Amino acid sequence: MSEAGTEEKEADHHPYRRPVDAATLILVDRSGAIPKVLVGRRHDKVVFMPGKFVFPGGRVDTADGRVPVAASIPAALEANLLKGSPKITSARARSLAVAAIREACEETGLCLGRKQDGVAPALSGPWQPFADAGLLPDPSGLFLIARAITPPGRVRRFDTRFFTADASTIAHRVEGVIHADAELVELVWVELGSKPLADLHPMTKNVLNELDKRLGTGALRHDADVPFYHFYSGKMHRDILGALQSPSA
Repeated sequence: MSEAGTEEKEADHHPYRRPVDAATLILVDRSGAIPKVLVGRRHDKVVFMPGKFVFPGGRVDTADGRVPVAASIPAALEANLLKGSPKITSARARSLAVAAIREACEETGLCLGRKQDGVAPALSGPWQPFADAGLLPDPSGLFLIARAITPPGRVRRFDTRFFTADASTIAHRVEGVIHADAELVELVWVELGSKPLADLHPMTKNVLNELDKRLGTGALRHDADVPFYHFYSGKMHRDILGALQSPSA
């Protein structure tokens, strides 16, 4: 799990650390009158954000760029991921989307994939649940909602891309991932604007506001503006990816 802003109580005087690429996935259920998002409650005894509701996410692994997928990421999603600086490659854009799917499956047991007829996917490690279900990860249903970089001077720094996907893209559920001794002890679908979301990290609430605005316009689209939250001159700035931006530290 990663939060682009990290926690406010963390010291801000550490040596400069280069942000690590990370991805977060916000699953949304739009079957009712008010959209719901999936959050997980962290164990009370973990060091980082104990007892808090969070979205699944984490840093990109090297293997994320090599795992086979059921479909390519949409060209419009790739274009959004390639905007901004520092510049990344198309391969890195793919890795970010795949990392969001892997983290969601690892932390919640919910897998976004597609069946492969007659062929057992050659997957292992964190991707074993996909192989067991005859699936390959499918990033074709992901949308980029926002990007955020942790301020300088923090112990942990992430360059996080926040993705969303509709709940209908969930193809498989791994049992036993959520339990009393796990990192996430429960999963809850909560309505946007409801009480459990009021205790989220401020940056995550910013991203949820962006998602709420997107959903208010109807269907999720790749051509909507993607905000970029970053810090320079000691202040947080909200720019739009692809627009003229000031350097981020």
